[in-house]
Amino acid sequence: MTTILYPEAAFTDIAYERGLFGPDVEIIRRDVGALADLDNADCARADGLMLFRHFFPAEQMARFPKLKVVVRMGVGYDRIDRAEAARRGITVCNCPDYGTTEVADHAVALAMTLRRGVLLHHEAQRRAASAAWTPIDDPLVRRLSSMVVGIVGLGRIGTAAALRFKAFGCRVVFFDPHLPNGVELALGLSRAATLADLLRQSDILSLHVPLTRETRGMVGTGEIALLPQGAVIVNTARGPVLDLAAVEAGLRNGHLAGAGLDVIPVEPPVEPLPELLRAYRAREPWLEGRLVITPHSAFASPEAYEDIKRKSAETMRAVLIDNRPQNVIPSEAD
Repeated sequence: MTTILYPEAAFTDIAYERGLFGPDVEIIRRDVGALADLDNADCARADGLMLFRHFFPAEQMARFPKLKVVVRMGVGYDRIDRAEAARRGITVCNCPDYGTTEVADHAVALAMTLRRGVLLHHEAQRRAASAAWTPIDDPLVRRLSSMVVGIVGLGRIGTAAALRFKAFGCRVVFFDPHLPNGVELALGLSRAATLADLLRQSDILSLHVPLTRETRGMVGTGEIALLPQGAVIVNTARGPVLDLAAVEAGLRNGHLAGAGLDVIPVEPPVEPLPELLRAYRAREPWLEGRLVITPHSAFASPEAYEDIKRKSAETMRAVLIDNRPQNVIPSEAD
């Protein structure tokens, strides 16, 4: 019998999955804090593995001698050691077509919260000694249609975010060296030839790239220095793409007007905290209204959770049962 292992109890109702996989497939459900906590017997039986939040490092793969397919129940696949999976002949898949609208909406929401002074005025008005009932003159607050939005990575989410910003009247420029010529013409966007060219004109910078060796640390001190004075950075991609220390320095010296982060390099944050997170939690006055952090929640909605369940199960069936692979991540080094 083919066996599919769900090591997390994030989804309680699996009636759809039982019907989709059929009576010849055994579904094992567990709820462990990490794959290392699984019983060896469960690992030994698994032909398919469904991963939501867990990491799948090389040292754990030896415990899965029968494993043929691992489906990452999400878009990013940096939690899986792809090189070791390839060596063991394990097919790695993801779920690229869920949460697109939610993350794009979230990116725009973070930018709007900062650029329209929503957070700035909210923080001022909630003080014990009430602030003056008047707008605050701050570099954060700008007319949206007067600004250039720079999109780094024009995949599904990046495209959706770009079109949303465009609808607000912003001029949208993107950088994505992996896309063919002409994409900008089809979408009515502008294209930057290099990341530096994009940064120099971006009043709002929104990151939408996967975490790879190419993108890790791609926006640091030098890149932030290229942004116009008073720029805002939004990251709904992956935490290690953006250097938090560089963001802190940019906010402290005023080069950055604000930052909106749904992702950080270490999630959840652990002690000792990066200085930016420490100051944020301490509500230090210099950060008031200038930094908003959400807990990697941009994807979340009831509809998105349903998409994750359904689309991940369909991907597993296509590869493991029907032998018609879909959403397969290339095995070569990224």
